[in-house]
Amino acid sequence: MLPVVALVGRPNVGKSTLFNRLTRTRDALVADFPGLTRDRKYGSVDYEGLEFIVVDTGGIDGSEEGIELEMAEQSLKAIDEADVVLFLVDARAGATVADEAIANHIRRVNKTVFLVANKTDGLDADTAIADFYSLGIGEVYPIAAAHGRGVTALLQQALVPLLTEQQKQRLAAFEAGEDLDAIDEDAEQEQRDKHIKLAIVGRPNVGKSTLTNRILGEERVIVYDMPGTTRDAIYIPMQRGEREYTLIDTAGVRRRGRIDDVVEKFSVIKTLQAIEDANVVILVLDARLGISEQDLSILGFVLNAGRSLVIAVNKWDGLDDGIKDEVKRELDRRLGFIDFARLHFISALHGSGVGNLFESVEEAFDSATRRVNTALLTKIMNMAQEDHQPPLVKGRRVKLKYAHAGGYNPPLIVIHGTQVEDLPDSYKRYLMNYFRKSLQLMGTPVRVEFRGTENPFAEKRNTLTPNQQYKRDRLIKAKANLANKKKVGHNQG
Repeated sequence: MLPVVALVGRPNVGKSTLFNRLTRTRDALVADFPGLTRDRKYGSVDYEGLEFIVVDTGGIDGSEEGIELEMAEQSLKAIDEADVVLFLVDARAGATVADEAIANHIRRVNKTVFLVANKTDGLDADTAIADFYSLGIGEVYPIAAAHGRGVTALLQQALVPLLTEQQKQRLAAFEAGEDLDAIDEDAEQEQRDKHIKLAIVGRPNVGKSTLTNRILGEERVIVYDMPGTTRDAIYIPMQRGEREYTLIDTAGVRRRGRIDDVVEKFSVIKTLQAIEDANVVILVLDARLGISEQDLSILGFVLNAGRSLVIAVNKWDGLDDGIKDEVKRELDRRLGFIDFARLHFISALHGSGVGNLFESVEEAFDSATRRVNTALLTKIMNMAQEDHQPPLVKGRRVKLKYAHAGGYNPPLIVIHGTQVEDLPDSYKRYLMNYFRKSLQLMGTPVRVEFRGTENPFAEKRNTLTPNQQYKRDRLIKAKANLANKKKVGHNQG
């Protein structure tokens, strides 16, 4: 099991900037606004062969209320689950009362902690860090996370020696047969092969984070009755039965004209990237508000990305039967074009219907990643032609010759034939639905690509070698002489 390093501190001291520097990504939102990171965010670090997990947290300053109080609780949970804590302070601001409160909490939980003074660029480092020794944590490590200065020294002098020693202890425990987390490499590979990235998307305040927490069984993602409380796409590893998942809780996507501030625009980009990164997407709708243009816009992006889809109609509890029937009629009318997606009516708050989602998620994933050989695909294609022949084009019948797999997630079927470029869209849709029904593919888009069968020698002249030309001339001359002899004999007779 990899060691966990938590980044904690007041808001806007540079935790997310250091997170991005360590993970070499831009996964955490970074801008000059306090309180951007609202949930625990996990990333992996590989430094010269030493691997560990780093956790970015929301800021704590002691004045939290409302959603800020929830953010502070998330940060304290991160401290509890960490092996090592990097306590970040702002070198430009000096030691504050909030810094002292955080230091007192860390001492109480008896964690290994390193004090890191960020934003030392342009300052005399020794002078800038002197104030922080009063916190009683010990050595202070000066860095400028935005520019990367001091980060290598922090790793080499503090983290690497400690984590290397912890790794040796884990290895010794493993060799002594004490590591219960150890599994054989084949089983681990098999589990990786089954791993599903599951994104939960929808417009703001439809209950995405409530659904995430219901699935996880803990208050893992902040839930607050205010649209937009999830700004980052939060990646959370989990296991359900024999299957491993990465659960991705995303920011709500609004219409483009309503995205006012730069931070929310970055959040929407993160959501769209999360959809691209996912294997399966759960689109959450609000049963009480019906289907909006925003919902259809998100749905369109999921389909364009070729992602498998499950639809969860949330807040179903409490609706009377008449309204439920009306909602179902609207869903049938507006979502009839995606009849391959399973539809579930749930209450994320109370848990009803949530467990059934995973049957559809696994069905969609298995359909999207199923391997099918050329022989079977060609057989299905021929059956489709027998049931309904391709149309005539310019008086000639379109001929479909064979089909093969062109890719997976989503399934891509490539059909070769003559005049296929002239097939009408209606017949292309017929073939796509025939393949879906025959292969029993549910929850995933199916794409069919058509390629003409070309003659590789078309419009190419055959150039003879000198020897071939000589033989050809002799043959033509011999045939001519033979023809002349026959003609003379005929005249004499």
